[in-house]
Amino acid sequence: MRMALCTLLFLTGCSSLNQVGKAPEFSALEGSYQHHAMYSNTLPNQADPTGASDASSLWTAGGASLLGDRRAGKRGDILTVVIEIDDRAEISNSSGRSRSGNQSMGMPQLMGLPQRINRVLPEGATMAEAVSTNSSSTFSGDGSVSRKEKLTLRVAATIVEELPNGVLRIEGQQEVRVNFEMRELIVTGYVRPTDVSRTNEVTYDKIAGARISYGGRGQITEVQQPRYGQQITDILLPF
Repeated sequence: MRMALCTLLFLTGCSSLNQVGKAPEFSALEGSYQHHAMYSNTLPNQADPTGASDASSLWTAGGASLLGDRRAGKRGDILTVVIEIDDRAEISNSSGRSRSGNQSMGMPQLMGLPQRINRVLPEGATMAEAVSTNSSSTFSGDGSVSRKEKLTLRVAATIVEELPNGVLRIEGQQEVRVNFEMRELIVTGYVRPTDVSRTNEVTYDKIAGARISYGGRGQITEVQQPRYGQQITDILLPF
């Protein structure tokens, strides 16, 4: 039994050893319901399949036109992702439960039978109070969560793919090096063309499956992280 428990703890720790010295990984979008929904074909637009309305218009909708739409809409176009996260969550729960019960049963008079039974009972025993029980239970619990996150960033992203249903898959990466420290910003996700503003910007809350990573690497980051040996010890030790 002890050997099986040690083996289980060891295998559980080994499953986390591949994260030593690395940042937490994002959950994969490939294979999810969202991923399959994005790649499904949309219904064809039957409004004007011939495009006759565009041909008869005095104004063209191309990007080169004075009044044309210059928003990103096809593979290779660039748009700006605006990240303004100011989240705050406070949760407090309290629960309590109490229960008590008393039960007693006796038979002092029943055609003289209790008195006859009392004669053969041990000293101190009587049928007047044959059964008496008491029970009580008490439970209380408290819990609270408080977190606050604030992040304001802007990054240029590129449309890397146009999905069959018209949704755009974007990816944006930005690296800034200051002395011996590299700051990294990565943004990926899915965007509807109609959510891109006329200033060619899209906010993070309109990105489906958004994956936003903001961090760094370099000498300062290495000093702030625990040593690999300490990380392995924290994973393997059960106590």
